[in-house]
Order: sequence, then C-alpha cells, then structure tokens
Amino acid sequence: MKIIVPMAGMGKRMRPHTLTVPKPLIPIAGKPIVQRLVEDIAQVCGEAVEEVAFIIGRFGAEVEKSLIKIAESVGAKGTIYYQDEPLGTAHAILCAKESLSGPLVVAFADTLFKADFTLDSSVPGTIWVQKVEDPKPFGVVKLNEQGQITDFVEKPETFVSDLAIIGIYYFQDGEYLREELQYLLDNDIKDKGEYQLTNALENMKNKGTIFVPGQVTEWLDCGNKDATVFTNQRYLEYLKERGENLVAESATITNSVIIEPVYIGENAIITNSVVGPHVSIGSKSNVRDSRVSNSIIQTSASILNAAITDSMVGNFATVSSKAADLSVGDYNVLKV
Repeated sequence: MKIIVPMAGMGKRMRPHTLTVPKPLIPIAGKPIVQRLVEDIAQVCGEAVEEVAFIIGRFGAEVEKSLIKIAESVGAKGTIYYQDEPLGTAHAILCAKESLSGPLVVAFADTLFKADFTLDSSVPGTIWVQKVEDPKPFGVVKLNEQGQITDFVEKPETFVSDLAIIGIYYFQDGEYLREELQYLLDNDIKDKGEYQLTNALENMKNKGTIFVPGQVTEWLDCGNKDATVFTNQRYLEYLKERGENLVAESATITNSVIIEPVYIGENAIITNSVVGPHVSIGSKSNVRDSRVSNSIIQTSASILNAAITDSMVGNFATVSSKAADLSVGDYNVLKV
C-alpha cells in the first residue's frame, strides 16, 4: 500500500501562521497536521505502508527532511515531488506519477478524520464522504439504490447532493488512475480552470469502475484559524479517549491547574497558570501568570500575564495581553 499526499501551498487563509511554514506542518495536539493524517491512514489501511509520497511546493530542505521522517515513522519510504504551479487536484496527484502504481490512498493534507474501520482493499475504489449543510464549496457524489457512486460533481452551484468528498480516496489500481489523470492533461480537460480529480473519477466510473462511499466518524477541517483550533479541540478529546499520555515527562508544571484534555510538549514550563481545556502547548514554550483555553501555542512561545482563548500563537512568539481571541504568527511580540 502507498499513501499519496498532495500538500497545499503556504495557505493564505492561515496567515500569519503560514508565512514561515506550510499549512500541513502546523501542529494539532503536538504533531503536524500531515503527520496526524499519515498516521491515521496507516492505522486504517490494515496492511503495511511501503511508501508515502508528498507533493509539495518549494518549501526548503528542512521541511522535506521533516516529511521524510513522517514517512519513516510509519515504516515507509518517503518520497518528495514538486508541484510548481497550482493547476488543480488532478495535476497535483500526477506530479507523483512515478509512485502511482498498485493499491494506494490519496489524501489531501488539509483535513483530518476520526474513524473506526479497516480499509476494504477488495473494492476497486472508495471515496470518503460526509454529509454537509452547504455542499457548494465541495466536490460531491450521488449514489444509486445499491449504494454505489453514480456521479461526481465539483462545487455544484445548484443542489445535487449533500455528500461532500472529504479528500481521501482509495484506488486498487494506481496505474489506471495515472492513465486517467494523464488523459486530462493531454487533452486539456479542465473544470473551473483547473485539472480536477473528479473528472478522472467520472471517466473511470463511465468505463465500469465501481466506486463506493466510505464514511468516517468525524471529519475535521484545517482550512483556517478557527477551524484548526476546533480541530485541535476535537483531536485532543479523541486522544484522551484512546488513553494517550499528552503531557511530556520533561515538562515543568508549578503552582498551576491543568484542565484536561491538554497537550504539553517537551521542556515546556507552566507557572502560576490555568491551562485548559483543549490547549496544545509546544515544546520549550513558557506560560506564566496566565489563563489559556481552547488554543494552540506552538514551540518556544511565551505567554506572560495573559488571558487568551480560541487562539493560535506561532513559534517563538511572545504574548502579554488581556483576554483576547488571537492569531499571532512566528516571532511576533504582542503586548496589550
């Protein structure tokens, strides 16, 4: 089994946090979004993962090393491919054409999920979906009476279905997928100005490939700051249910109250503070004389004499503020 991970660019909707790192490397409960995604997919695959292929922009050597380590953490080889132009989902996947063979999972790196199933690799294709109130921003599917997918529609302007594609796909035949993606590019077949995976899926379905919907227990979006903070909240609850230890032994907690679930990273220092619930504090961060709830504090940050909630604070940032909903990027200093 292979995992193909197209990663978005730096992510304008997540600025200022994506001015220095790509969105999929922002931490959720102490681990990058993309690492959480790869680990969760590896867990539901039901078989060994031999390769994880990442399709990225030119993010630099340090980011690439981090991604290779993520692949190695699930026992797989890591491979890096580049998408230098944002030409759509089909184009992004095809950038990893050398890795498109055999059974594989394609997973876009701006979403997480909670699931209690094992992947059924005996079916030709599985498309994971979730019911949504407003399907217009998503690709959606329609089903027949047998529960098979009959139509793929990209961002419908009028209602056709409320089953949104969440960005995770299983293909039994990676070579066949590669051929259909290449066909789109060779014939310049675009939808809304881009090469869309849904067009390739529609062609494969018309040629007889049976796709079935997969359902997850919960779909967690990381598209913007508020969604990411909420995803961190839900993921902390999920990890607590699994019984994971979320507080590093090297963390120093003095005269403070920790309201679970809370993630506290290596060598973090918490002093005279109330932290939680639903807070992630990165390694080497310092929280002193403060109240922090429902927030993500990244590495080596300082929260001093502050009261913050529903917030994201970047790496090496310093916040000293009255009660606030904040989004503070890396290396910034905020005093109010």
